[in-house]
Formats: sequence, structure tokens, C-alpha cells
Amino acid sequence: MPSNKISKIIIIALLVFLNISCDQVSKKIVRNKLRENDSIEMLHNHLTLMRVENSGAFLSFGDSFSKSVKSFLLSVLPVIALALALVYVYRKKNINAVSFVAICCIIGGGIGNIIDRIAYGSVTDFLYLHFGIFHTGVFNMADLSITTGAMVILLQSAFRRSVVKEG
Repeated sequence: MPSNKISKIIIIALLVFLNISCDQVSKKIVRNKLRENDSIEMLHNHLTLMRVENSGAFLSFGDSFSKSVKSFLLSVLPVIALALALVYVYRKKNINAVSFVAICCIIGGGIGNIIDRIAYGSVTDFLYLHFGIFHTGVFNMADLSITTGAMVILLQSAFRRSVVKEG
């Protein structure tokens, strides 16, 4: 990663902005084209576009919490975590490019969902995958960014551990 602070800030901002933009544009299209709980089957019913407004978190966790608890757990805490992640990715001197991009994806996805919570009081989810016994909950592009970033970091960590054990 660039050692120049200005370059690093620009790259972080660009990666985070790209994630937020993909998320917010896709959600805007879904909000404009689909009514809540409408669905469109695609790819031989393996992909369904379905608009769901989720006032909770992952798989509607926290949906039944009081407004103040929900606000703290789903808005305040994530803002703090994302701010800490931004500081980490900026200050970390020897971070590799893969981890750098993965963390920026997590930050961008997190911000995308927080924007929804603040602007709409819920997060617009719209993607559902179903392949045989494998199926997902309904999710959005921000969730995909967060999950992809987290999986990359976990896989990279597992790979590093296996290399250390073998070495």
C-alpha cells in the first residue's frame, strides 16, 4: 500500500465510496421498481429479487428490540466500529493490499447500511439465492461487501496460519 498519506487517504476514500455507491444505487433501483415484498424470479429460480425492508440486522436480528436499544446496537455501535476500522486501515503501515481492500469493503458496506437506517429507519434487502439445499436470507450489496471482506480476511488468516505451521 502507498506510504504517502495523501495517496492512502484517496485510495481508502475511493474504495469505500465505490462500495457505498454500488449499495445505494442498487437499493434506489429496487425501491423505485419493486413494491415491498414483490419478487422477480431469475436464473431458473436460483436468484430472486425481492424487496424487504429490514428494521433489524442480519436475518432480522434485533427487529423486536426497543427503539433506543435498536438505535444503539444497529447505528451507534457500528459507527464506532467503522470509525475504528478507518483509523486502523489508515494507520497500519505494513498492511497488505488484500487486507486493505477487504477492510475498505467492510467499511463501505457498513456505511451503506447505516445510511439506510438513518434515512429510512430500515435497510432495504433484495437478493435471495437458492441452490438445492443451499439458500440465503434476503440481503443487499452492502451485506455482500461486508461478507466478502470478512471472508477474505478469514481466509487470509487461515492461510497464514497453515503456512506458519508448515514452515
